[in-house]
Amino acid sequence: MDKIVRYMLEEDEGFGDVTSNALIDKDDVSVGQIFSKEDGILAGIDIAREIFESRDITVIFNLNDGTEISKGDLLIHVVGNTRDILLLERTVLNLLMRMSGVATAANHYVNLVKDYDVIVAGTRKTAPAIAKFDKYALAVGGADTHRFSLDDMVLIKDNHIMAVGTPLDALKKAQNNVSFSKKIEIEVETLEDAIQCVENKADIVMLDNMDPSEVKEVLNQLNKLGIRNNSLIEVSGGINHETICEFAEAGVDIISSGALTHSTRSLNFGLDLKRCDSL
Repeated sequence: MDKIVRYMLEEDEGFGDVTSNALIDKDDVSVGQIFSKEDGILAGIDIAREIFESRDITVIFNLNDGTEISKGDLLIHVVGNTRDILLLERTVLNLLMRMSGVATAANHYVNLVKDYDVIVAGTRKTAPAIAKFDKYALAVGGADTHRFSLDDMVLIKDNHIMAVGTPLDALKKAQNNVSFSKKIEIEVETLEDAIQCVENKADIVMLDNMDPSEVKEVLNQLNKLGIRNNSLIEVSGGINHETICEFAEAGVDIISSGALTHSTRSLNFGLDLKRCDSL
Protein backbone atom coordinates (compact mmCIF):
# COMPACT_ATOMS: atom_id res chain seq x y z
CA MET A 1 0.00 0.00 0.00
CA ASP A 2 2.92 2.37 0.72
CA LYS A 3 4.27 1.75 -2.79
CA ILE A 4 0.89 2.52 -4.32
CA VAL A 5 0.58 5.76 -2.34
CA ARG A 6 4.06 6.82 -3.42
CA TYR A 7 3.13 6.17 -7.04
CA MET A 8 -0.09 8.17 -6.67
CA LEU A 9 1.86 11.13 -5.30
CA GLU A 10 4.52 10.91 -7.99
CA GLU A 11 1.86 10.65 -10.69
CA ASP A 12 0.03 13.73 -9.40
CA GLU A 13 3.15 15.83 -8.87
CA GLY A 14 4.80 15.09 -12.19
CA PHE A 15 7.84 17.35 -12.44
CA GLY A 16 6.49 19.74 -9.81
CA ASP A 17 3.40 21.72 -8.83
CA VAL A 18 3.94 24.70 -11.11
CA THR A 19 0.89 26.52 -9.76
CA SER A 20 1.87 26.41 -6.08
CA ASN A 21 5.53 27.02 -6.86
CA ALA A 22 4.63 30.13 -8.83
CA LEU A 23 2.21 31.59 -6.31
CA ILE A 24 3.20 30.42 -2.83
CA ASP A 25 6.39 31.21 -0.93
CA LYS A 26 8.36 28.08 -0.10
CA ASP A 27 8.23 28.86 3.64
CA ASP A 28 4.51 29.66 3.74
CA VAL A 29 2.58 27.84 6.48
CA SER A 30 -1.13 27.00 6.55
CA VAL A 31 -3.78 25.21 8.55
CA GLY A 32 -5.68 22.62 6.55
CA GLN A 33 -9.07 21.16 7.41
CA ILE A 34 -10.88 18.38 5.58
CA PHE A 35 -14.67 18.50 5.95
CA SER A 36 -17.37 16.08 4.90
CA LYS A 37 -20.01 17.35 2.51
CA GLU A 38 -22.38 14.43 3.17
CA ASP A 39 -23.28 11.65 5.61
CA GLY A 40 -21.56 8.26 5.67
CA ILE A 41 -18.90 6.06 7.25
CA LEU A 42 -15.32 7.34 7.39
CA ALA A 43 -12.53 5.12 6.06
CA GLY A 44 -8.92 5.82 5.16
CA ILE A 45 -8.19 8.49 7.76
CA ASP A 46 -5.18 6.59 9.14
CA ILE A 47 -3.73 6.43 5.63
CA ALA A 48 -4.39 10.16 5.17
CA ARG A 49 -2.60 10.85 8.43
CA GLU A 50 0.44 8.85 7.32
CA ILE A 51 0.54 10.69 3.99
CA PHE A 52 0.51 14.08 5.70
CA GLU A 53 3.10 13.06 8.26
CA SER A 54 5.40 11.77 5.51
CA ARG A 55 5.87 15.45 4.55
CA ASP A 56 6.29 16.61 8.16
CA ILE A 57 2.79 18.02 8.23
CA THR A 58 1.46 17.93 11.78
CA VAL A 59 -1.90 16.26 12.32
CA ILE A 60 -3.55 18.04 15.22
CA PHE A 61 -6.87 16.22 15.12
CA ASN A 62 -8.53 13.42 13.23
CA LEU A 63 -11.58 11.23 13.59
CA ASN A 64 -11.20 7.44 13.58
CA ASP A 65 -11.95 5.00 10.77
CA GLY A 66 -15.44 3.60 11.15
CA THR A 67 -16.87 6.84 12.57
CA GLU A 68 -20.36 7.79 11.40
CA ILE A 69 -19.97 11.22 9.84
CA SER A 70 -22.44 13.92 8.84
CA LYS A 71 -22.39 16.80 6.42
CA GLY A 72 -20.14 19.55 7.80
CA ASP A 73 -18.10 17.32 10.12
CA LEU A 74 -14.39 18.11 10.50
CA LEU A 75 -12.47 14.94 9.62
CA ILE A 76 -8.84 15.98 10.00
CA HIS A 77 -6.97 19.15 11.01
CA VAL A 78 -3.36 19.66 9.92
CA VAL A 79 -0.68 22.34 10.07
CA GLY A 80 2.32 22.52 7.78
CA ASN A 81 4.02 23.89 4.72
CA THR A 82 1.38 25.25 2.34
CA ARG A 83 3.00 23.86 -0.79
CA ASP A 84 3.23 20.42 0.78
CA ILE A 85 -0.40 20.40 1.89
CA LEU A 86 -1.50 21.36 -1.62
CA LEU A 87 0.80 18.76 -3.13
CA LEU A 88 -0.89 16.03 -1.09
CA GLU A 89 -4.42 17.38 -1.25
CA ARG A 90 -5.84 15.50 -4.22
CA THR A 91 -4.26 12.13 -3.40
CA VAL A 92 -5.51 12.32 0.19
CA LEU A 93 -9.01 13.37 -0.85
CA ASN A 94 -9.27 10.78 -3.62
CA LEU A 95 -8.39 7.95 -1.24
CA LEU A 96 -10.55 9.23 1.61
CA MET A 97 -13.58 9.78 -0.61
CA ARG A 98 -13.26 6.43 -2.41
CA MET A 99 -12.66 4.40 0.75
CA SER A 100 -15.41 6.16 2.68
CA GLY A 101 -17.82 5.51 -0.18
CA VAL A 102 -17.04 1.79 -0.09
CA ALA A 103 -17.28 1.67 3.71
CA THR A 104 -20.62 3.49 3.61
CA ALA A 105 -22.05 1.07 1.04
CA ALA A 106 -20.78 -1.93 2.99
CA ASN A 107 -22.29 -0.62 6.21
CA HIS A 108 -25.61 -0.04 4.46
CA TYR A 109 -25.73 -3.62 3.12
CA VAL A 110 -24.72 -5.09 6.48
CA ASN A 111 -27.44 -3.13 8.26
CA LEU A 112 -30.06 -4.27 5.74
CA VAL A 113 -29.52 -7.92 6.77
CA LYS A 114 -28.55 -7.41 10.41
CA ASP A 115 -31.49 -9.55 11.57
CA TYR A 116 -30.25 -12.58 9.61
CA ASP A 117 -27.38 -14.95 10.37
CA VAL A 118 -25.49 -14.14 7.19
CA ILE A 119 -22.11 -12.70 6.20
CA VAL A 120 -21.97 -9.85 3.69
CA ALA A 121 -18.79 -9.96 1.60
CA GLY A 122 -17.13 -8.07 -1.19
CA THR A 123 -15.51 -9.55 -4.29
CA ARG A 124 -12.38 -8.96 -6.37
CA LYS A 125 -14.30 -6.47 -8.57
CA THR A 126 -12.26 -3.63 -7.13
CA ALA A 127 -10.71 -0.52 -8.63
CA PRO A 128 -7.46 -1.39 -10.46
CA ALA A 129 -4.31 -1.09 -8.33
CA ILE A 130 -6.14 -0.07 -5.16
CA ALA A 131 -7.78 -3.40 -4.28
CA LYS A 132 -6.19 -3.40 -0.82
CA PHE A 133 -7.67 0.01 -0.08
CA ASP A 134 -11.11 -1.18 -1.22
CA LYS A 135 -10.81 -4.33 0.89
CA TYR A 136 -9.78 -2.34 3.95
CA ALA A 137 -12.78 -0.06 3.43
CA LEU A 138 -15.12 -3.08 3.22
CA ALA A 139 -13.87 -4.24 6.62
CA VAL A 140 -14.31 -0.76 8.10
CA GLY A 141 -17.92 -0.84 6.90
CA GLY A 142 -18.49 -4.19 8.60
CA ALA A 143 -18.38 -6.48 5.54
CA ASP A 144 -16.08 -9.43 4.96
CA THR A 145 -13.22 -8.82 2.53
CA HIS A 146 -13.47 -12.23 0.82
CA ARG A 147 -10.19 -12.92 -1.02
CA PHE A 148 -7.49 -10.26 -0.95
CA SER A 149 -5.63 -12.02 -3.75
CA LEU A 150 -5.57 -15.25 -5.74
CA ASP A 151 -3.37 -17.07 -3.22
CA ASP A 152 -5.84 -16.73 -0.32
CA MET A 153 -7.92 -19.76 -1.21
CA VAL A 154 -9.10 -21.92 -4.10
CA LEU A 155 -12.10 -20.44 -5.90
CA ILE A 156 -13.15 -22.57 -8.87
CA LYS A 157 -15.12 -20.48 -11.36
CA ASP A 158 -16.81 -21.24 -14.67
CA ASN A 159 -13.66 -20.81 -16.76
CA HIS A 160 -11.72 -23.19 -14.52
CA ILE A 161 -14.54 -25.73 -14.86
CA MET A 162 -14.54 -25.31 -18.63
CA ALA A 163 -10.85 -26.20 -18.69
CA VAL A 164 -11.33 -29.32 -16.54
CA GLY A 165 -14.71 -30.76 -17.48
CA THR A 166 -17.44 -30.65 -14.84
CA PRO A 167 -17.76 -28.92 -11.46
CA LEU A 168 -17.32 -32.26 -9.69
CA ASP A 169 -14.20 -33.06 -11.73
CA ALA A 170 -12.74 -29.66 -10.84
CA LEU A 171 -13.58 -30.03 -7.16
CA LYS A 172 -11.99 -33.47 -6.85
CA LYS A 173 -8.88 -32.36 -8.73
CA ALA A 174 -8.48 -29.38 -6.41
CA GLN A 175 -9.00 -31.56 -3.33
CA ASN A 176 -6.23 -33.88 -4.56
CA ASN A 177 -3.75 -31.14 -5.46
CA VAL A 178 -4.21 -28.39 -2.86
CA SER A 179 -2.87 -28.23 0.68
CA PHE A 180 -5.30 -28.96 3.50
CA SER A 181 -4.61 -25.44 4.74
CA LYS A 182 -6.47 -23.84 1.83
CA LYS A 183 -10.25 -23.72 1.68
CA ILE A 184 -11.86 -24.76 -1.59
CA GLU A 185 -14.85 -22.91 -2.97
CA ILE A 186 -16.62 -23.80 -6.19
CA GLU A 187 -19.10 -21.89 -8.30
CA VAL A 188 -22.17 -23.81 -9.55
CA GLU A 189 -25.15 -22.86 -11.68
CA THR A 190 -27.49 -25.85 -11.31
CA LEU A 191 -29.20 -27.77 -8.52
CA GLU A 192 -27.52 -31.02 -9.60
CA ASP A 193 -24.03 -29.53 -9.47
CA ALA A 194 -24.74 -27.92 -6.11
CA ILE A 195 -25.82 -31.27 -4.62
CA GLN A 196 -22.78 -33.10 -6.00
CA CYS A 197 -20.32 -30.53 -4.69
CA VAL A 198 -21.93 -30.41 -1.25
CA GLU A 199 -22.01 -34.21 -1.12
CA ASN A 200 -18.28 -34.17 -1.83
CA LYS A 201 -17.69 -31.61 0.93
CA ALA A 202 -16.52 -28.50 -0.85
CA ASP A 203 -15.76 -25.99 1.87
CA ILE A 204 -17.96 -23.39 0.18
CA VAL A 205 -20.42 -23.79 -2.67
CA MET A 206 -21.30 -20.58 -4.49
CA LEU A 207 -24.70 -20.46 -6.16
CA ASP A 208 -23.96 -18.17 -9.06
CA ASN A 209 -26.62 -15.94 -10.64
CA MET A 210 -29.53 -17.86 -9.13
CA ASP A 211 -32.64 -15.98 -8.14
CA PRO A 212 -33.97 -16.30 -4.55
CA SER A 213 -36.52 -18.99 -5.45
CA GLU A 214 -33.81 -21.13 -7.07
CA VAL A 215 -31.59 -20.66 -4.02
CA LYS A 216 -34.41 -21.77 -1.72
CA GLU A 217 -34.93 -24.90 -3.84
CA VAL A 218 -31.24 -25.80 -3.56
CA LEU A 219 -31.26 -25.36 0.21
CA ASN A 220 -34.50 -27.38 0.55
CA GLN A 221 -32.98 -30.27 -1.39
CA LEU A 222 -29.76 -30.16 0.65
CA ASN A 223 -31.83 -30.29 3.84
CA LYS A 224 -33.88 -33.25 2.54
CA LEU A 225 -30.67 -35.12 1.74
CA GLY A 226 -29.27 -34.31 5.18
CA ILE A 227 -26.14 -32.69 3.76
CA ARG A 228 -26.90 -29.00 4.30
CA ASN A 229 -24.12 -28.68 6.88
CA ASN A 230 -21.44 -30.24 4.68
CA SER A 231 -20.60 -26.88 3.08
CA LEU A 232 -21.11 -23.18 3.53
CA ILE A 233 -23.48 -21.81 0.91
CA GLU A 234 -22.68 -18.50 -0.75
CA VAL A 235 -24.72 -16.57 -3.29
CA SER A 236 -23.34 -14.07 -5.76
CA GLY A 237 -24.40 -12.35 -8.96
CA GLY A 238 -26.91 -9.54 -9.43
CA ILE A 239 -27.12 -8.77 -5.73
CA ASN A 240 -27.72 -5.17 -4.71
CA HIS A 241 -29.41 -3.23 -1.92
CA GLU A 242 -32.83 -3.98 -3.42
CA THR A 243 -32.41 -7.77 -3.55
CA ILE A 244 -30.07 -8.62 -0.69
CA CYS A 245 -32.82 -9.25 1.88
CA GLU A 246 -34.51 -11.84 -0.36
CA PHE A 247 -31.28 -13.83 -0.46
CA ALA A 248 -30.77 -13.48 3.29
CA GLU A 249 -34.30 -14.78 3.87
CA ALA A 250 -33.47 -17.85 1.77
CA GLY A 251 -31.07 -18.98 4.51
CA VAL A 252 -27.64 -18.78 2.87
CA ASP A 253 -24.43 -18.34 4.85
CA ILE A 254 -22.67 -15.73 2.72
CA ILE A 255 -23.85 -13.02 0.34
CA SER A 256 -21.12 -11.53 -1.83
CA SER A 257 -21.67 -8.46 -3.97
CA GLY A 258 -19.33 -6.83 -6.44
CA ALA A 259 -21.54 -3.74 -6.34
CA LEU A 260 -19.94 -2.78 -3.03
CA THR A 261 -16.78 -1.85 -4.90
CA HIS A 262 -17.49 -1.67 -8.64
CA SER A 263 -20.62 0.49 -8.45
CA THR A 264 -20.11 2.50 -5.28
CA ARG A 265 -19.66 6.25 -5.60
CA SER A 266 -17.18 8.21 -3.54
CA LEU A 267 -18.33 10.42 -0.70
CA ASN A 268 -17.74 14.14 -1.21
CA PHE A 269 -15.08 15.79 0.97
CA GLY A 270 -13.27 19.10 0.67
CA LEU A 271 -10.08 20.67 2.04
CA ASP A 272 -9.96 24.30 3.16
CA LEU A 273 -6.75 26.21 3.89
CA LYS A 274 -6.09 29.16 6.17
CA ARG A 275 -2.74 30.91 6.41
CA CYS A 276 -0.94 31.06 9.72
CA ASP A 277 2.20 32.91 10.82
CA SER A 278 4.34 29.92 11.81
CA LEU A 279 4.41 26.34 12.99
